[in-house]
Amino acid sequence: MAQDVLVWFKRDLRIADNPVLAQAAARGGRVLPLFIAEPAAWAQADASARQWDFLAESLGALRQDLAALGATLILRIGPAQEVLENLCRETGIKLILSHQETGNGWSFARDRAVAAWARSAGITWQNIPQPGVIRGLSNRDGWAAKRDGAMRAPVPPAPRALRGFALDPGPIPDARALGLAPDPCPGRQHGGRAAGQSLLTSFLDGRGTDYRRAMSSPLQAATACSRLSPHLAWGTLGAREIIAHLAQTAPHPIGAANLQSFTARLAWRDHFMQKLEDQPGLEFTCLHSAYADLRPKTPDKALLAAWEKGETGIPFVDACMRSLIATGWLNFRMRAMLVSFASYHLWLDWRATGQILARRFTDYEPGIHWPQMQMQSGTTGMNTPRIYNPVKQGHDQDPTGSFTRRWCPELRDLPDTHLHSPWTWPGADALLDKTYPAPIIDIAAAARHARTVIWQMRQRHGFHAEAATLITRHASRKSKDFVNDRAPKPRRRPQTAPGQLSFDL
Repeated sequence: MAQDVLVWFKRDLRIADNPVLAQAAARGGRVLPLFIAEPAAWAQADASARQWDFLAESLGALRQDLAALGATLILRIGPAQEVLENLCRETGIKLILSHQETGNGWSFARDRAVAAWARSAGITWQNIPQPGVIRGLSNRDGWAAKRDGAMRAPVPPAPRALRGFALDPGPIPDARALGLAPDPCPGRQHGGRAAGQSLLTSFLDGRGTDYRRAMSSPLQAATACSRLSPHLAWGTLGAREIIAHLAQTAPHPIGAANLQSFTARLAWRDHFMQKLEDQPGLEFTCLHSAYADLRPKTPDKALLAAWEKGETGIPFVDACMRSLIATGWLNFRMRAMLVSFASYHLWLDWRATGQILARRFTDYEPGIHWPQMQMQSGTTGMNTPRIYNPVKQGHDQDPTGSFTRRWCPELRDLPDTHLHSPWTWPGADALLDKTYPAPIIDIAAAARHARTVIWQMRQRHGFHAEAATLITRHASRKSKDFVNDRAPKPRRRPQTAPGQLSFDL
């Protein structure tokens, strides 16, 4: 018997590779596609107007795709439970389908409240798993094989046609209507499935020819990386359909080695998503309890503000932050360096800096972001602490200074030898704290202090026993999809992860 279905879109804004939509169509009844713009969600500390702007463009594209199938994307503004209750009452729908969401703490609490309402109202709400993330795991044994199998399963095609409801579709609001503060981001990527597909095509057709090498460079990575991360984060493209496309259209001009690296990073992306799925408290609590009181819970306001604005007096750090502010994107190594510098040199708590970066990243994905924030801040107990030297990173990754001079034009006349350490320049007195800030910390002394404290912590009684338990629960196991030049090679003990933040791909 045909059954009407409400499809609740969240971070899966596409019609292909969408088993929720495919299952709804298979019920034979009418389909009500719904997106809920929840003001409370956008009032959270990890939300920003640049994220909504990308999402709004993606919703517009999704609305066109659904309309071509015969159903209109309905958009409502308000609390999810209230919107769902009103629509179910108006339409008589008794079945809601959506994807399982590995979101932030707010969305987790929201979903529990909606589930309780649905049970009490006699509404069936089915959450369909996302491929690559498995709900209810107690440890990582067998996870990689299950993940690989899910990724190689047939991709659900887009429905050929849908029967919709004659409802007011509702406008797609702008960021101001949701109470979001102005957030200029002139270099932000554009949303929508077509934009994502175009990026994938251009990457495989040659843009990614130098992918493995160039991904570390803040200049070259902007072109050489796939730039698919926001499209994966908001679901305009699915990882499974990307993997299927790679197999169906091989060989690719970028070459097998670059393709292997890209595929491995897709696998590492799921690995980190699984961490937050298994332990939602990672957004709020240090993974290893020994680090609970490592840094002040209330960060130094002056240091935090200088880091947030890109005014630390450390040129390469400032250039990376200013680039992120203007574009919403940064390559993986520079993301990791920003966190390392904030956590070790400035001794700032990862929760405060993590919220700032979350708002800046157009590709913010909670399941990747928070485990990576802890990893780069040295609070997991599983990973070797990495304290980046920002001056060395500047020389290594921006040897000609073109990236730093672009984003820190105050330094454009400095010679290359002094650009990344302007305090060593003979003319520093005329520059520092006049047109460019003096360094807010002594890099070497701050690193020595951090290294001493971190390693002393790791020698405490019981530290390694707890770390071993965490490895059993969270560390990856052998899988060929994890093998590349940036990820650890398969080995007998569980793998820890590569030093990457938010998986810019």
